[in-house]
Amino acid sequence: MMRVRTPGLLLTWALCLAGCQDQANGGGGGARDQITAVGSSTVYPFTTLVAETFVANQPDAKAPVIESTGTGAGMRLFCAGLGAAHPDIEDASRRMKRSEYAGCQANGVGPIMEVQIGIDGIAFAEARRPAGNGPGMRLTPADLYRALAATPGGVRNAARLWRDVNPALPATPIQVYGPPATSGTRDALAELILTRGCEAIDPRARTLARTDPEAHKMLCTRVREDGVYVDAGENDNLIVQKLSANPDAIGVFGYSYLEQNAGTVDGVAIDGVTPSYATIAAGAYPGSRPLYLYVKIAHLKAIPGLKAFLQSYTRAWGPEGPLVRRGLIAAPPAVRARAAAVVAHETPLDPADLPS
Repeated sequence: MMRVRTPGLLLTWALCLAGCQDQANGGGGGARDQITAVGSSTVYPFTTLVAETFVANQPDAKAPVIESTGTGAGMRLFCAGLGAAHPDIEDASRRMKRSEYAGCQANGVGPIMEVQIGIDGIAFAEARRPAGNGPGMRLTPADLYRALAATPGGVRNAARLWRDVNPALPATPIQVYGPPATSGTRDALAELILTRGCEAIDPRARTLARTDPEAHKMLCTRVREDGVYVDAGENDNLIVQKLSANPDAIGVFGYSYLEQNAGTVDGVAIDGVTPSYATIAAGAYPGSRPLYLYVKIAHLKAIPGLKAFLQSYTRAWGPEGPLVRRGLIAAPPAVRARAAAVVAHETPLDPADLPS
């Protein structure tokens, strides 16, 4: 049955929302009494676990609202404004960009904390092979660039089989399920894998990165759109399911999903290194990357429990903590100590340190 709001009710709702925003804007008590977070599908399970622990330890607290929107889409929501109508936390599988920070400031968001929660790897995976079916795929960044880039070497990509990009690979169709353009995992794929492969085989690439960043992007990181790379959305579990249905396909997602589904998928070795806790922590696996939370400092006093929630995060991200059991790679001790100090002292990030 359709619900119809009367003009009087709409006016009351609008005034209430305006009041909520004003209270949060001013750093007062705030009327919204639950924490909200948006952003990365990779960070989502970690923030969800902290939220569950937070509610278990504080029975009077309302359950935080955690949404998996992708890092890029989450940044837009996070930076849209200050107050109860806007998220408190952005989960991010890459660093905030200077342009995003500028957007936040243009909308009056004010100082922001940057908290590294740990390390992850963008894992390449395939369906687990039955015993005796031979070795799994072994790829290089150059193989993946030749397979996935729209114009490798400046020429439209016509490769259809893995053997087309490397004679040593099998004659099976190239089919890769991965994240959408709004995802931080997609950004990491571009930065950590495709760019590395592009620069390994095209002598123009490094010069273009300095002289013409847009041309470098077109050459190195634009992904083909002819059905070989399949945008599987922000649900990484859906990619795992697709791999089970298509044994010849490759999937791209955060390492935690590989670990959680170890019974059905195997990691694909890149440059001879298989994704694992040890190889990612050591930086040996080419897809290693840091994970972050971004938090509005003005909301720390306005939103009940937000500071305590962040402190719960700092207690959970150590090597023996519950987040590691969920699939997070613990950051080195110095990084964890620095991140905990940012939370304790509410230290704002310096935008001069952000990537362009």
